[in-house]
Amino acid sequence: MNPNLLLPLAKFNDHLNADYASEHKGSSLFWESSYWFPEQASSFAEKVDFLYMAVFWISAIFFALIVGVMVYFMIKYRRKNGVIAPQPSTSHNTAIEILWSVLPSIILVWIFYYGAEGFFEMRVPTDDCEEIQVTARKWNWQFTYPNGDVSDELHLVRNMPVKLVMRSDDVLHSLFVSAFRQKVDIVPGRYTYAYIVPTEEGKFRLACTEYCGDEHSRMRTLCQVHKTEAERRSSTEWIRIPGKPWLTGERLYKINCSGCHKVDGTAATGPALNLVWEKQGGEILMDGSTIPVDRNYIRESILYPNAKIVQGYGPVSQMNSFDGKFSDQQIDDIIWYLRYLKDPAKFENFDATTETGEGVETPADAEAVPAAAEPAVAEEPAAASEENH
Repeated sequence: MNPNLLLPLAKFNDHLNADYASEHKGSSLFWESSYWFPEQASSFAEKVDFLYMAVFWISAIFFALIVGVMVYFMIKYRRKNGVIAPQPSTSHNTAIEILWSVLPSIILVWIFYYGAEGFFEMRVPTDDCEEIQVTARKWNWQFTYPNGDVSDELHLVRNMPVKLVMRSDDVLHSLFVSAFRQKVDIVPGRYTYAYIVPTEEGKFRLACTEYCGDEHSRMRTLCQVHKTEAERRSSTEWIRIPGKPWLTGERLYKINCSGCHKVDGTAATGPALNLVWEKQGGEILMDGSTIPVDRNYIRESILYPNAKIVQGYGPVSQMNSFDGKFSDQQIDDIIWYLRYLKDPAKFENFDATTETGEGVETPADAEAVPAAAEPAVAEEPAAASEENH
């Protein structure tokens, strides 16, 4: 086997181990819940762990007790000296029967009560919680905050209650943050909700835990808990940089496209985007025809992905339509990003506001353009105005 084929898997495994190491700051004592689980980072995580360990130890004690008694009876009442007659024994013991009926019932009622109390704490939000919109799609996440900011990672504020309003654009997904002990399915055609009060700062793994297609295992991102709202806002807000629309395009790619398209030359669910723009010979479609990769083709592919399907990615495109979701400006930004991916060096000193269409006007070219007598033109009306007065 080619060892290069195992390299992506090794990198993926290293990344998972790094994520786990950053979360797992537990005890070295196996009887404590922190030995088995990641860090407790939500208001109800401790209760979840306590109930889990309580059920575990109750089960372990009863298992040892029942199996121990069974082994004792096997030895005590084994066949001896060829005697096969049954040993005399009592047929009824009221005290024992009440004990083994009432005691487990009490334990089960307590487990139900404690579990129900924790369940309602996880599902019933407070009146002062903020709402964050969560959109799940194959195979990435989109988080929209109350001020309109959008990100591909979930950013929260420590001790600030939050209600996640979640929906799916395609198939069944499930949001899971192990450090919060919170897992909720995201069902197409309806809204589902999750309630969280993060109590620890840091970065925690967020993943989809419902099989949703080929790239399900890579549908994961980070949940970062900040100390203050200002820190959170600085991580989620996007200030458009004049003259550099490809940076906005890159952000749109990470939020909406990175689950299916790679930018390292690797084909995934869709073609690698760094090899797309003005591809030599054009794209070969399912019917064998070719089409040049220009602005019109990119725009049509974003809005109507099934209109022209690239050979090898059919017969039906797995891409969702972005018709009505992307503005014309955002589509332009993505096109700029595709152009940037083709030749990043060209864009080091590039200002998109000076592009003339065919070429690029560099800062040196701009300085070489003679400054016409604009001040004189501007002064004439002023002089005329003074004479009139």
